[in-house]
Amino acid sequence: MNTRKTTGSSQFSLDIPETYNFAAEVDAYAAAHPDKLALLVVSDGGESSSLTYAELVAYSNRIGNAIRSLGVERGDKVLVLVPRGKEAYGIYLALVKLGAVILPGSEMLRAKDIEYRVNHSEAKAVIAFDGIVDEVEQIKHLCPTLAHYVVVGQEREGWHAFDQLVSQADDQLQAVETRSDELAFLSYTSGTTGGPKGVMHVHGWPYAHLAVAATLWLDAREDDMVWATAGPGWAKWIWSPFVSTLGKGATAFVYKGRFSPDVYLKLLEQYPISVLCATPTEYRLMAKVSGLENYRLRSLRSACSAGEPLNREVIDTFRRVFNITVRDGYGQTENTLIIGTFVGVEPRPGSMGRPSPVVKVAIIDEAGAVLPTGEVGDIAIERSMVALFKGYLNDPERTGRAFRGEWYVTGDQGRMDEDGYIWFEGRSDDIIISGGYTIGPFEVEDALVKHHAVAECAAVASPDPERGHVVKAFVVLKKDVSGSNELVHELQEHVKTLTAPYKYPRKIEFVDDLPKTTSGKIRRIELRQKEG
Repeated sequence: MNTRKTTGSSQFSLDIPETYNFAAEVDAYAAAHPDKLALLVVSDGGESSSLTYAELVAYSNRIGNAIRSLGVERGDKVLVLVPRGKEAYGIYLALVKLGAVILPGSEMLRAKDIEYRVNHSEAKAVIAFDGIVDEVEQIKHLCPTLAHYVVVGQEREGWHAFDQLVSQADDQLQAVETRSDELAFLSYTSGTTGGPKGVMHVHGWPYAHLAVAATLWLDAREDDMVWATAGPGWAKWIWSPFVSTLGKGATAFVYKGRFSPDVYLKLLEQYPISVLCATPTEYRLMAKVSGLENYRLRSLRSACSAGEPLNREVIDTFRRVFNITVRDGYGQTENTLIIGTFVGVEPRPGSMGRPSPVVKVAIIDEAGAVLPTGEVGDIAIERSMVALFKGYLNDPERTGRAFRGEWYVTGDQGRMDEDGYIWFEGRSDDIIISGGYTIGPFEVEDALVKHHAVAECAAVASPDPERGHVVKAFVVLKKDVSGSNELVHELQEHVKTLTAPYKYPRKIEFVDDLPKTTSGKIRRIELRQKEG
């Protein structure tokens, strides 16, 4: 087979096969280890269920045949709106196997969010759990490309019943021999202006991710039970719960309940979870639990954090109480893990870690020149990096702005010390990272100005001890409207109805005017600086 060789640092090189299908890799593992536990799913009530690798493959094959019977083919785009559970694993494997393109979607999306993604991508089908069907129903008539609707859970008129389709389907399905450069995932991420950007990743991406992030950072092994807490609908779910875990032949631990630090610690104590990947917010809240030293996490050997920088005091707490070093990692929807405290790398608490062995990372200036050690600039990676995205769908202008010469510019600023460790200094744009969620100010502002009381507004990041940052909105009210606590609550609820609830402004300040440039553009940077 022909290969395309991509070389990273002098220590590491990576050969990407010309054809690759991640689901075929899982098939091969299941054939060799049919009885190996693939999934352990625990409900918020404590009930558990499980699937072996052979059972998971058979289940995903039935799903694939059911979806194919509807008319979904190779290259068709399918929006998936399901929560944590065996359905997410089965659906994702099935779609990869068919060569269809997966649009991950959070179960918290609202009608407007769904409409944008469907129409921008020209999606052909949607697979949704019953709790979000009403949101889809609101926009069906506005989405001409949508031809197939599948509901997981309670049956709905006009929708194919997932369980019924799957129960009638055959459990044998051959994976399509997809090209490594063929589109596989289309993840939407917030931008500073306009709607979310459709980030294009190809079938070869899981191959590269497994070789580096899953092996050298998450450190997932075949005999591990891996709990990666990200939910479906996010690129991070594809990273760790899906690709890193199944690709290593490990067991995925899935908790279907809401986050509670006490519950998380009890689960880590109760089950043989040896690898944990969680958000900084989750680690921060666990570290604050009263009586933390009374928990016995006997199986845990590897703990990773990603989404935003992790506080040094949290790292120190986990070391002191559990003798576990929580290893920070940095990556984006547009790439994979590019900087981190990799296995064998001496941690420097407070730093982001060191560049991945297959990534050339630099701190550059506005002209694209590499800055000297210690100077603050834009964190950038070489555009030839194997796991870098293939651009933003139907958006050459935004794609072009993401690059500066031979560099992809991450949007974050930092500095590199004399030993190659990178230290985060802040965002170079207006994107808000809160509790691991990436939030664009435009989406918040667009929802706010639809309220009858709002004349104009601006959303920025405001520091928060638990979430790192939260969304704060500076709001100019229309004449004859007065600010009040009641109006703050009303505006927050208004935003929740128009866009995913995690984007709502947790802080609102009423102001007489907003700082602007001479051309009338809002200077969010002044508002960010005011927040500190």
